Amino acid sequence: LQSSGTMTGLNTLSEYHLPECFTYNDGASNTFTFNFGQNPTFCGQVSVSSTQRNADANGKGQFRYAPPSGFLAVCEDNLPTPAITDPGKYFKTVLWTGDGSVGRNITGVGFKPDLVWIKSRSFANNHHLFDSVRGPNRILRSSTTDAESIPGNVMPSFNEDGFTVGEDGSNNATNDNGSTFVAWCWQAGAGTTSLNTDGAINSVVSVNQDAGFSIISYTGTGSNTTVGHGLTVTPNVVICKNRTDNGTNWSFNGNVAGLVYGTNKMVLQGTGNIVSDTNEVMGAGTSILNLGTSSAVNDTNDEQIAYCWHEVEGFSKIGSYVGNGDNDGPFVYCGFKPAWVLIKKTNGSGTENWRLFDSARCSTNQNNKHLLPSTNSAESIETGMDFVSNGFKLRDNDAHQNQDGTTYFFMAFAESPFKTANAK
Repeated sequence: LQSSGTMTGLNTLSEYHLPECFTYNDGASNTFTFNFGQNPTFCGQVSVSSTQRNADANGKGQFRYAPPSGFLAVCEDNLPTPAITDPGKYFKTVLWTGDGSVGRNITGVGFKPDLVWIKSRSFANNHHLFDSVRGPNRILRSSTTDAESIPGNVMPSFNEDGFTVGEDGSNNATNDNGSTFVAWCWQAGAGTTSLNTDGAINSVVSVNQDAGFSIISYTGTGSNTTVGHGLTVTPNVVICKNRTDNGTNWSFNGNVAGLVYGTNKMVLQGTGNIVSDTNEVMGAGTSILNLGTSSAVNDTNDEQIAYCWHEVEGFSKIGSYVGNGDNDGPFVYCGFKPAWVLIKKTNGSGTENWRLFDSARCSTNQNNKHLLPSTNSAESIETGMDFVSNGFKLRDNDAHQNQDGTTYFFMAFAESPFKTANAK
């Protein structure tokens, strides 16, 4: 891009590079008018004929002077094409109202899911996680330290366009008559698994390398070891749960927002900030996890499950932001319009629950319908955030999302990439 204009002591039109601008002196200060490809006359300050209008190399924008090679107009059309043009192929939120039946099909997911996270919205009940590696009906609850349970018909199958839910005696976790529910669905291997021998111990994995997500199952050894995760990029986040023992934490490890593999962790079922721990996921590489001897990740002969994610540009973003303690809170760039955002305070005074937001339960801004993975609470309406075309914007100064000077972890998945997103 270029610039042209007159400045103090300069009476002739001259060229200045990046961006194109027109400047003039009013005796007290300079005033600038910028052209990023949308304003070749600088609001009428410069006469530009039709033959003097120049586009960039992609045919975009209008400039008084031909842009140099490699410089493009600032517009969405000039953004790179995302690797995943339709995020809905790999992540989707679905809603339904329960009817109390057994064997009810929930459709509209758009793919065969491998991780289905279900929460009752209208009444208090635990968060229920199901995955295709452990198999149907096998429940883990993010809001408790309970071991895996197998109640029966609560979620008996993963289907091509969704999954099946149903009542099972007194268990109303997924289809209580008249109650509202939400499910967050991810695709890994679309129902397929494979044996992974990359580590010192074997694992069974379901993996989607395009979407940066894998589910791994393995049997603990009780001693330091390694296990393959199936991805080709180091995971930003690894969430582990002991399936066998009651009372073991959901171990939340990573290399983001102050989390450092082998140094510290958070727990998913709790409110605590980052705490020191050198004995859980001690390290992660492009193919393996290094496991310590903690019962949460590697107890002797116990069955373990782990969910691993790494960022994929235009589809997922895992990072941090620092609160400013103001109702006009920070903007967090994701590179896409979010469909789902998870946040957690990591330091500072006091502790806060994890919080989940999505665009299905709240289709307009402010997005203020909270569900808390660390509790069994029903959905609540509190202060929230705006989902915008390229990220999210905090809209309150409350401590659970925007305490001044405090670091917050976030993980987000896309509704649409920035290049094709529409603002709300």
